Amino acid sequence: MGTYDWVRPLLFGETQEGTEGPVFIAFDTETTGLEPKTDKIVEIGAVKFDRLGIIGRFSVLINPGIPMPAEAARVNGITDEMLRKQPPIEEVLPDFLRFIGKGILVAHNAPFDVSFINAALGYFWKKDEEREKRDTNQPSLLDPVISEPKIQVDEHKVLWKPPFPALPHKIVDTRILAKELIPGRYSYKLQDLAEYLKIKALEAHRAEDDARVCMEVFVQCTRLIPATQQ
Repeated sequence: MGTYDWVRPLLFGETQEGTEGPVFIAFDTETTGLEPKTDKIVEIGAVKFDRLGIIGRFSVLINPGIPMPAEAARVNGITDEMLRKQPPIEEVLPDFLRFIGKGILVAHNAPFDVSFINAALGYFWKKDEEREKRDTNQPSLLDPVISEPKIQVDEHKVLWKPPFPALPHKIVDTRILAKELIPGRYSYKLQDLAEYLKIKALEAHRAEDDARVCMEVFVQCTRLIPATQQ
C-alpha cells in the first residue's frame, strides 16, 4: 500500500459537520549535523494547515549547548552568535508539542527530522525515569541512620517530562509521496521538487520556510491523488 492510499480517505472522506477535516503540520528541523545521537537541533519551523489554508506558524532557534560546526553553518546560515541567547531544547519542545497537538505531521525525508525530535524526547523521558528511580530509592525517615547522607546537587536536573518518549503521530513523508505521484524525477530533494512544481523557496535550509515549502509540495501532490482507488 502506497503512502497516498492512507492519505486519500483523510482528504476525500466525509468530515464532521462544522469541521474542516484533518489538521496537518508540516515541520522541519535544522541541526548541528546528521547524527541524532550526538548532534542537536538548532531550529524548528512548522506550519499548521487544513483544507482551507494555513492555521498557524511556529518558528524558533534553539541553543544546542554545543558549538555550531562550520560545515552545518554554511548550509543553513545559523551561527553560534545567533544561538547564544536562545532557549534550550527542553524549553522549546513543550511549546512545539502543544502546537502540533494531535495533528498529522508532514515532513520531507521525515525519518531525519523525526529521529531528532524523538532523540530529544527520549533523552528527557529517560532522565525523568532516572530521577524517579533515585527519588524512590531515597532512605525513609523511619530507616535507621547509618551515616550522614551525602547531598549531591544535579546542576543539569531536568524538570520537564515529555508526554511520550517518541512521537505517536501519523506522519506523511513528502519525499515518498512525491516519488509515488511524480515518478521518474532525477531528484526528490525538497528544493528540486519545489523548482519543478514552481514553488518559490524564500529562505532555503531555514526551518520555517522549508516547512512552508514542504506544505506546498504536499498540497500539490494531494491534487494528483485520485479521489477513489483505481
